[in-house]
Amino acid sequence: MAGNSFGTIFKLATFGESHGPSIGGIIDGCPAGISLDIEAIHAEMQRRKPGQSAIVTQRKEEDEVKFLSGIFEGKTTGMPIGFQIENTDQKSKDYSHIKDIYRPSHADFTYDKKYGIRDYRGGGRSSARETACRVVAGAIAKQLLKNIKIIAYVSSVGEMELKKHYSELDFSEIEKNPVRCADAAMASKMEDYIKSIRKEGDTVGGIITCVIQNVPIGLGEPVFDKLHAELGKAMLSINAVKGFEYGSGFAGTKMKGSEHNDAINENGTTKSNHSGGIQGGISNGEDIYFKVAFKPVATIMQKQETINSKGEKAVAEGKGRHDPCVVPRAVPIVEAMAALVLADFYLLNKISKYGTI
Repeated sequence: MAGNSFGTIFKLATFGESHGPSIGGIIDGCPAGISLDIEAIHAEMQRRKPGQSAIVTQRKEEDEVKFLSGIFEGKTTGMPIGFQIENTDQKSKDYSHIKDIYRPSHADFTYDKKYGIRDYRGGGRSSARETACRVVAGAIAKQLLKNIKIIAYVSSVGEMELKKHYSELDFSEIEKNPVRCADAAMASKMEDYIKSIRKEGDTVGGIITCVIQNVPIGLGEPVFDKLHAELGKAMLSINAVKGFEYGSGFAGTKMKGSEHNDAINENGTTKSNHSGGIQGGISNGEDIYFKVAFKPVATIMQKQETINSKGEKAVAEGKGRHDPCVVPRAVPIVEAMAALVLADFYLLNKISKYGTI
């Protein structure tokens, strides 16, 4: 079946459903000889896992990764890296009430119509549970990239927006608060707001900003495989993502060319960075920065009008454990997908010049 893999050289294929026995993946194309820091991979998983704070779903999953192949004596062998993550805290009965009901803004209706069968337990394959596999692969990709820094943080929740430029922020604040906002004062306000939304039985969306530093010049391919195009595809493949913009984004449409153009210094750097570190679809050595917009979580603890599998009118109401706001747990997912894109282009770049292999 198409659509379950990502990448060209550094390639990830994932498997499993939210309430199945396990989820997992196969990473193909990872070079041999990389010394893997398993604890670093575990730390990334802890950032994404459910039940980590009062403002996320209280499903309890330790998300311990079991590597099955491709690693020997702590190093990658160049062979496919197989891994598995057990699902240990499924409560499938929480979903029995929607067995024949299509939840508004979920994938229930489209999956059922496309495949003629639907796993209603937590959304099955369409669940964000699958993104745990991406975090594993992204953590390995980060170790391949070494000097490249990928930092993501929550920059807005609902109408609450952190308007400071990323250069004004202290990134060490991100992991000090459950919202993963890079500003302590704003993080506290956002946390209180998310808690109030949860009490209402509702949900709220937000924006994650990602900054990538120390990117070498030349990553990205011409025409269809531009670096920003692949980053956009990667981010839009994440559950609940509704928008992506890089560099000046939509704000750039309000500027004149004389204001927007990035003047080039003698050493090749630019005086401004409206291009967001990418020109002609290729990295220019400046910081890459982009924003990812997440919709409110579709499952709400309120009654909603819908239909059932017979086309009859019905009422859907959320039960069980759900995130009132997905963005705090999505921060490591955004970083992981960015790492997968960069790792792929890094390896592609190794063969783009004659004599480099």
